[in-house]
Formats: sequence, C-alpha cells, structure tokens
Amino acid sequence: MTDSSSDAERRIGEAAAFLRGRGFDQPFDCAIVLGTGLGRLVEGLEEAVSVPYADIPHFPRSTVSGHAARLVSGRMADRRVLAFQGRAHYYETGDAAAMRVPIGVVRALGAPPLLLTNAAGSTRPDLRPSSLALITDHINLAGANPLIGDPTDHRFVSMTGAYDERLQGALRHAASAAKVALYEGVYMWFAGPSFETPAEIRMARLLGADLVGMSTVPEVILARYYGLSVAAVSIVTNLAAGVEGASPSHLETKDVAARAADDLIHLVRAFVSRIPHV
Repeated sequence: MTDSSSDAERRIGEAAAFLRGRGFDQPFDCAIVLGTGLGRLVEGLEEAVSVPYADIPHFPRSTVSGHAARLVSGRMADRRVLAFQGRAHYYETGDAAAMRVPIGVVRALGAPPLLLTNAAGSTRPDLRPSSLALITDHINLAGANPLIGDPTDHRFVSMTGAYDERLQGALRHAASAAKVALYEGVYMWFAGPSFETPAEIRMARLLGADLVGMSTVPEVILARYYGLSVAAVSIVTNLAAGVEGASPSHLETKDVAARAADDLIHLVRAFVSRIPHV
C-alpha cells in the first residue's frame, strides 16, 4: 500500500462526497462487486443511476475487457443496491490496495453487507464450468496484502470467519429458493495475469483449494479492515490448468461467465430479497 492511512481516508472521503452529490446519498441494503463477464446483473435495476469510475475521484481505472468500470445504484427485489461493475486487480497495478477507495466508499456510504463475485477456475473435475460456488475461506498464495504500509494497529485484521456465516446462510437459502445449485469451496488467490501452470494447480489442490483466481482476496481483507460483513460467490468458468487437460483462456472466462450469468442473477436477487431493509 503506497498511500498513508490518512491519505487513503482523505481519498475515500472525497470519492464519497462526490457520489453523494450524484445521487448516491440514500442508505444501501447491499453492495456488490461484479467480476469478469458478470456486469449484466445491473441491467434489471430499477431507478438506476450510474457513473463511470473515470469520473469518480481516486477510483481505479480498469483495463480488463469484460469490466464496464461503472458504479451503479438502483433497486433490486425492493432493496437498494450499490453495484461495482468491474474491479481493479493486483496484476493491473502492482498494488494490492487497488480497491481500497471503492471498498472504503462502501463503508462511507453506510457499510451495507458486501457481496463479491468473480470468475474462477476449478481444481475439481466434479466442479464443472458454469457452476456457482460459495467461497467459504481463502488461501492468499500471492502473498501480497492491501494493508502493507498501514501505520496503525488496525492493520492486524483477524481473518478468522472473514466470510460471514450469516451471509453464507442467506446465500444457501437463496440458492434453494431460486432452484440454483450452489457448491462450496476454498478459493486460492494467484497474482496473475498469466494463468496457473498444471504443477501449480496440483499444488493448489494438495493445499486444499477448490477454486483459483486473480481477485477477491484483497477486497475481503479490506472489507474486514473497514468492518464490513462480506460474502463471495464464484462462477466456475473453466477447469484449472491440467485438470482433464484444460488450458484456460480469458476468452473462455468471459464466454462461460456470460452464459452462467442468469443463474447468478437469480441467486443474487433471491439473496438481496432476504436482506432486511436498512
């Protein structure tokens, strides 16, 4: 993390003040970060207001195809949601704290529960592409951390129970109500942007990882730093390298995520409808 804690808070405050002046000034019931190919979830929002990341002070610039890089507010299932249509990744910036301002803005705009979504590879032959998987824990193989350089004792964030049990329970109930199969697994964060090697995937499987990807973990750490309740769901877009001879590609990631988006939309709508009004 290159910014001091006080400078980061200043940037978050300026971004939040800008957004309040653009109609993002009412309480939110849920915030959602949308991964590669998953931006279609915002299309059904009622009373939608959107602003490009490029217009928001201190927001990151996304360089990944499949990320619209917009912040959208609106109503879903009679709840008010804040949707991040894309994210910044460690591999784009070399900064694990690239999402610090967006996650801090969630806290500044009322600290609603945060749902993270991503596209992930599967280390398990039974966890097939187009499946949805609830992340129950993670392994930070990348070794980077968005709190490096923070000068306060607040940086020593406990990650036990980082994925909120109540939100996980709500997602399981939502999956049942929406008649969507929801698997569960441990997510391992690789730095990217190159895909993993077959040997790395064999290692990941031995260490207990069911899912692999290039995002989410820094956001979970930041969410816990800011006191947010957080949950995460992966769309499995491919079998990981070497599993049944797989050789992943970004095109495959985008295509499968887009095809599986309907199930994710049904799941998220059912989940959001179960969150009490703010």
